[in-house]
Amino acid sequence: MTDPQATGATTSKADSSALDGAWNRLAEAELATHADELVAAWQAVRQASLQRVAGLDAEDLNLQGAAFASPAKWHLAHTTWFFETFLLAGEPGYAWHHPAYCELFNSYYNGIGQQYSRPQRHMLSRPTVAEVIDYRETIDQRLAALLDRHGHASDSRQLARLLALLRLGMNHEQQHQELLLTDLLHAFSHNPLAPALGQPLPPPLPCGELQWIDFPAGMTSIGAAASDGFCFDNETPRHRQLLHGDYALASRPVSNGEYLRFINDDGYTRAEHWHSDGWAWLQQASITAPCYWRRHDGQWQQYTLAGLQPLQEHAPVSHLSWYEASAYASWCQARLPTEAEWEHAAQSPCGQHGLGGQRGQFAESGIWQAAMPASGNAALAGMFGHVWEWTASSYSPYPGFSPAAGAIGEYNGKFMANQYVLKGGSCATPESHIRSSYRNFFYPQDRWQFSGVRLARDV
Repeated sequence: MTDPQATGATTSKADSSALDGAWNRLAEAELATHADELVAAWQAVRQASLQRVAGLDAEDLNLQGAAFASPAKWHLAHTTWFFETFLLAGEPGYAWHHPAYCELFNSYYNGIGQQYSRPQRHMLSRPTVAEVIDYRETIDQRLAALLDRHGHASDSRQLARLLALLRLGMNHEQQHQELLLTDLLHAFSHNPLAPALGQPLPPPLPCGELQWIDFPAGMTSIGAAASDGFCFDNETPRHRQLLHGDYALASRPVSNGEYLRFINDDGYTRAEHWHSDGWAWLQQASITAPCYWRRHDGQWQQYTLAGLQPLQEHAPVSHLSWYEASAYASWCQARLPTEAEWEHAAQSPCGQHGLGGQRGQFAESGIWQAAMPASGNAALAGMFGHVWEWTASSYSPYPGFSPAAGAIGEYNGKFMANQYVLKGGSCATPESHIRSSYRNFFYPQDRWQFSGVRLARDV
């Protein structure tokens, strides 16, 4: 493939500082007065995508392990298509980089036009990786020129509109940076050679006994407020929600060792702990352990982006479906937290977000395998980063939710059915991308993401 180093893929210290998240805290009305900061952050996001695939070959970048995943090459092209479609194409006299790309790299925007079949994206040997890199460079140059022109124009409202779309596109690309990693992990997991990307997880310290942190019943506010700066539309509007009873959250995520005890107690064969659909999924797919766990010579191993590793019992359990997370909670005589409970706790003084202090393990570490956060007294450890945490809440619109007009409104709203909410981010999530109001969502059988579990119980 084209060497990402030659295309400026290495993230410098200056790029890292541009990604500190300040640009996401700006209100839309302030964007035009912070244009240089936002453009620097956009450039850093674009470079970070190429850095994720540094050292991989073209054969790696065209792998697609399942119909629900996508090749890394497609992610690199699709995020570029987003900028071309929503920021450049509306300019008078604009000529598309390649007309066929409108179909090849459109994901699900029916208002834009046709989409190439998702399960067959691995069949796209053309455009080549080199041509995709050229596509990225060309669109970046065109977009930089467009922003420069509007930056010197007198209409600050038009510049603010472009910058708002630029910021949306950056957050969209950060979502795909995580998907790129999890899709590569899934594809590589099928290879007996156990390909490696990224650094191995250091031997973790003992995770310590799980503690319970109590929270009172009452009214709370969840969701993003207009004054919070950037958010996706599905995080709005901020609203009040009743926590019906006192509850407690576990001080940390569940560990591999704790989940192993569930397996050894025949957790996968005891129907009383499973939802009906989950039990049917279990039987049909012959599931007996989390995704990427393997048993060899009587010992458990886990396939990771650092290759096949011995199972580290003190690390957080990850790659669980909602069905598995819920069954484990039942076995523990506990439950999954609701979205409101999780968000209320994350914003509390004992949540790391509420303290404004230590955050978790994110993609920037280069260790794309979840580590157990260090836990303290009366504190919730690892609420952000490490593993996405399943909630008991279905992914549905907040009261008063209204999607944006036009094709951009297809981003989230049309997926609000038959999925569950996850909170907090993971070791593959860019740090500047996450916040307490963030709503990730997947189907209950999905487990190729870094999805884990934090227990809740009634008090």
